[in-house]
Amino acid sequence: MIWKDKNIRYYLLGGGTSKLGDVLSGMAFLFLAYDLTGSKVLTTGMAIAETLPYLLFGLIGGVTADWLPKKKLLIVLDMIRIPLIFSIVCLFYLELLSYSYLLVVSFLIQSIGCFFNPTHRTVLPMITAEEERTGVNSLNDTLTRGLAVLSPFLSVWLLNSYGAIHFFTLDALTYAVSTYCISKLNIKERRQVVNKSVKKVYSSIAEFAYWAKTNTSIRKLFLFTFVTVFFNTWVWEVGLLLALSEMSRESEELYSVIQGVFGGVVILTNIILPLFLKKMTLQIYLVGTMIWGMGIVYYGLFYGINHFFIGSAIVAIGLPIAGLSRIYLIQSLVPEDKMGRAFSFNAVLLYFSNTISLGVYGFLVSFISIQNLMFFSGILIMISSVIGLLFSVSRTKLRRSFIINFSK
Repeated sequence: MIWKDKNIRYYLLGGGTSKLGDVLSGMAFLFLAYDLTGSKVLTTGMAIAETLPYLLFGLIGGVTADWLPKKKLLIVLDMIRIPLIFSIVCLFYLELLSYSYLLVVSFLIQSIGCFFNPTHRTVLPMITAEEERTGVNSLNDTLTRGLAVLSPFLSVWLLNSYGAIHFFTLDALTYAVSTYCISKLNIKERRQVVNKSVKKVYSSIAEFAYWAKTNTSIRKLFLFTFVTVFFNTWVWEVGLLLALSEMSRESEELYSVIQGVFGGVVILTNIILPLFLKKMTLQIYLVGTMIWGMGIVYYGLFYGINHFFIGSAIVAIGLPIAGLSRIYLIQSLVPEDKMGRAFSFNAVLLYFSNTISLGVYGFLVSFISIQNLMFFSGILIMISSVIGLLFSVSRTKLRRSFIINFSK
């Protein structure tokens, strides 16, 4: 049992606890921003402050993760976040908390995350054998999804009992738990001898970009990830809610229930998947994205509340297959000294694709129906997945044919 491994246990507990705090504080920043200003525009500005750092510093965070001792870096970053997040609680009770201070802290916390997250990801291959990674990645995603399902109930309890300000108190405690768990990890790191400078940061990013371009599997993985996320983001985050609002007065409640069903199926898929698959391939990733696309096609084709539940459940099967495959491939195909940059590049790619998707679809929905946008988005995901599968199969056959002919 992988859970019996002390390193894996501390890694999962620390990461899961910290993730719960991040979800709660993310909501609290928006709640307090609106309470302090009463402005939808300024509240939107707070949301931008939570995403902008990843576009600005995401790639730099990956370079840092590759350069510095990982365990020490993670502990230092968590120790910085504790007083930073708790200062909001102190200023609130001193009646000195302002929107501008909240904005700055939100930006700083997310900026720290740009360095923490890729570093935390790169630790996993150091504490696991290759055959354990599918199981550990699945368990990690299951824990994260489970806490995401739990967070709405916990947030309602905190709001009713103590107020949104104590979301930050709990978040500070989760960072303390994360620090303790990371301190217990036994990590054997290779010492990196690098000439560290600002110029070297950008050359390191360029070096990784060139390496990714020349590595066929990683290049395809990033390309298909960008395409799939682009066609999915608006449909899932906005389109589904807008469609429900056209069909029912209880759209928000229905959307929450669909999210719950989605989270439950994802967790179930994460539990079952490692029982059948110990190693992941690009082909398995593409099968996952094809199932993902099938789910979107389904609720675009039939377009009804009941069918939204079924379609979302289909998406919830494909998404973890694709997600776990992507993580496994990065952990397996990328050298240790480039892995931080790989995960940060992946994160920046996701945020960039999300942003473009919301902007393009926000324009298209003014003259194309939601149903058509859903249907054709799913079709395009499926087409890209099938093309990728056919291309990879044909190349495999060609390679085998070459080997046979050469041996003759």
